[in-house]
Amino acid sequence: MIDLYTWNTPNGRKVSIMLEEVELPYTVFPVDLGKGEQHQAGFVKISPNHKIPAIVDHDNGLTLMESGAILMYLAKKTGSFLPRSGEEYWRVLEWLMFQMGSLGPLLGQTHHFVRYNPGKSSYAEERYLTENRRLYSVLDKRLGDHEYLVDDYSIADIATWPWIARFDYQTMDLNDYPNLKRWYLEIVKRPAVQTGYYVPARVQEIPMP
Repeated sequence: MIDLYTWNTPNGRKVSIMLEEVELPYTVFPVDLGKGEQHQAGFVKISPNHKIPAIVDHDNGLTLMESGAILMYLAKKTGSFLPRSGEEYWRVLEWLMFQMGSLGPLLGQTHHFVRYNPGKSSYAEERYLTENRRLYSVLDKRLGDHEYLVDDYSIADIATWPWIARFDYQTMDLNDYPNLKRWYLEIVKRPAVQTGYYVPARVQEIPMP
């Protein structure tokens, strides 16, 4: 059994989708970010960076924070969605790191400045909206000749999809990126995605372009 500490954010949804995909039993512990529950001492023992998601694996007592690390751990634990070796292994890690290092942080800044604090900084709004378009274009080009980010559905897709699922927060139109739209709609058909998206609560329907 795995304990999942999470909230309704793209990073949180990565792990709930992965747990549904690999069909591991898990218990959900909501961490309400609006109430500051991520700063409670009990949670900080599990996640020293005060961030969701985090897990506790009762098979071995392991606690783990950081969504990318959790995805890799679950992939290796179950032998799913991450090639064992070779070039494809490194390609999956390459695109996972693209999400962790570029896509997530920069789209997150768009959420902060454009959705939640509009009008506070025109420079920041333009900077991050411009970067949104560039990152979407990178994905669209990649998906022009790949069904998924690597040849098969992987943790790179699982990490990336929840961030693109907030295209409305980013004022982006998926119709402008046909390859990315095709990929998005293909993944949304997966039962694990449709279940994992609504963990820990059904606060909004899955956005559709």
